[in-house]
Order: sequence, then C-alpha cells, then structure tokens
Amino acid sequence: MPVLNRIAEFADEIAAWRQDFHAHPETLYDVVRTAGIVADKLSAFGCDEVVTGIGRTGVVGVINGRSNASGRVIALRADMDALPITEKTGKDYASTVDGKMHACGHDGHTAMLLGAAKYLAETRNFDGRIALVFQPAEEGGAGAKAMLDDKLIETFGIEEFYGLHNWPGMPAGHFGIRAGGIMAATDRFYIDITGQGGHAARPQTTIDPVIVAANMIVGMQAIVSRNVDPLHAAVLSVTMVEAGEADNVISQSAKITGTVRTLDLAVQDQIEQRLAEFVPQFAASFGATATVRYARGYPVTVNSVAQTAFAAEVASEIAGPERVDSDAPPSMGGEDFSFMLEQRPGAYIFLGNGDSSELHTDTYDFNDAIIPMGVSYFVRVAERALPVG
Repeated sequence: MPVLNRIAEFADEIAAWRQDFHAHPETLYDVVRTAGIVADKLSAFGCDEVVTGIGRTGVVGVINGRSNASGRVIALRADMDALPITEKTGKDYASTVDGKMHACGHDGHTAMLLGAAKYLAETRNFDGRIALVFQPAEEGGAGAKAMLDDKLIETFGIEEFYGLHNWPGMPAGHFGIRAGGIMAATDRFYIDITGQGGHAARPQTTIDPVIVAANMIVGMQAIVSRNVDPLHAAVLSVTMVEAGEADNVISQSAKITGTVRTLDLAVQDQIEQRLAEFVPQFAASFGATATVRYARGYPVTVNSVAQTAFAAEVASEIAGPERVDSDAPPSMGGEDFSFMLEQRPGAYIFLGNGDSSELHTDTYDFNDAIIPMGVSYFVRVAERALPVG
C-alpha cells in the first residue's frame, strides 16, 4: 500500500503546521507554545483523551479504535524540542527566536504525528487504543525518562512503542531500520589533572598539567584501538580542554572533557573501567594526580526483534521493499527514546530526509516532501498492530 490518499490530501496542511513550529522553536522542557498547539489540535481532531503536563510539558492523546476487544494499547511517539543554534537557512519560515532553531527535525516529527492523529481519529480502523506521545526535552534533557517517571506506561497501559527520525543523506522517503542497537549510549567523562604550577621560563620546577593532558588525550585513544574488540563499535572523543590564565604561567591544573559512544553494554562497562584505571596511573607517571568522573547518559536505543521486523514490513508497504533497508547501519548519535524501549518492546526507524544539511547544523531543514510517508507509516503501524477483527 503506498501513501494513503486521505493523508496526501491534507499534506499541505501538515506542512503548514510544521513550518509554524519551525518559526517558533522552543528548547528542552520550555515547549509551552508547541505543547499547547498540540493539545488543542488533538482535542479538535476528536481524541478521546488529551492529557497535558506529563514529564512537565509532555502531551498524550488517546484515540479509541472501532472496538476494544483486544484491550491492547500501542504508543506512537514524537519529540517537540529544538536546539540552541542560530538559524542560517534563509527560509521564509526561519526561526523568529534568537539563538534557537529546529535543527534536528522535531518540528517535522511533531507535525507528522499530528497528521496521523487527525487521520486515526477520523477512521478509527483499529481494535484497541492508540496513545500519541508528544515528548519534550529529547535534546539532552531526557524528556522520555521524565514522562516515564510520571507513570506514562502505567497511566495509559502502553504495551509497545514506535518512533521515527528523519535522516539526512538517506534518499527522501526511504526507510532504514535494524534489530538491536540502532543508536548509541551517550556517556560523558570529566578529568581533573593537578600538577605543580610555576613560571613558564622555569618549567623544570613545575609539573606541567598541560603536558600531562596532551599526552593523556593521545593515550586514551588506545582504549578504543587496543582494548575494545575491533568488531564492536566505540567512540571516545575529547571535546574540551581547559588550562591556564596567562601566557607566562604554567598552570596548576587542567581539565579534559569528552564523550563516549557505545552500542553494547559490555563495551560501555569496559571503557568506563579502563578510564578509571588509566587516568590516575598515567598522570602519576608524570608526577601529577588526576581523577575521572564518568557520567552515563542516554542508554543504547535497542530495537526489539519482532517489532523491528513488523516495522520494516509496514515501511515496505508504504515505500516499497526496495526502499527499505532492514539492516541499516547504526548511528553513534544518541536518542532518549531508548528509555522507552528499555521498558517496553518497540522499534525506532529512520526516514530519509534526502540531500539536506546534516542534523544539528545551522542550515538544516526538515524536508516537507516526506511528510506523507511519515504520516502513512505511523497510521499503518497503528492499524496493523491492532487489526480489526
């Protein structure tokens, strides 16, 4: 089955919603305007329940099917928040808020799920209930976890979760998915090095923490290249180095900050342990001391096997099997939908955004041409997961 005709009929309306969200971006939990519009539209569509304030500013709409003989509840999820980036797209609907823009396509995700809500509320061609989950604070705020902590699953009886993300570089309207880890765990590390400061003209009287930091940064790369099995993906990136206040003074201390990305819990544990061992011992070899704090962030986004196969089948109905990669390569980016998939089975799928700028860049824009594909996917997941009769 290709794109549903009814959805194609109001695709321009959905695109208008998307562009309005794009022009008025809100970050983290401060998605008051966006959540208000979402709630109002869900009510106008005739959703049977509209609940606000879950996870602070999250919204859930519930649509009852033609019957509820199955007693089952499936959740479809979209994220609503933007990023703290100054937009440079030059679009007519570009951000009107200084320093904020929808640089990850959450405006498109929200609009597409609203489109699915409108269609499903009209047709109700399913047996059970659909929970439409509109989530705040995906970008670093763990909004998914906040909604779960507010009893999202228990309140609505959710059995499975399905979500999607647009994907630049993948042909527009194509889909990509894989069973198992599809997006990485996103951890951070913070290293504090203490040496002996002094005059830059007399380095022999000092223990230079900058030298320690420089060599430590190089040495840490061996954790991935020489400790982790090369068949297992891992990334260790140093992203910030801080030291010193004057050009003629060797600092007393230095700081190193970075991120670790993994797709496997055992590898995640291994890197955390190796950093804890390596950092103080390496610093001691220079006569310095160092501590490391390792902070775990979003867990690995793990797609359930059965639900992944099901999602791939649905995508194949919409786009054609030749446009669905059911063994797509995983991404080392992170996603807090992972918290939902830790609690219930489900699947997260990529929808090609075409030849657009990369996510999290100031020239990125969501491709409105893929809206009918995304809406149709959400709708068919609901109808096929909860078939009538």
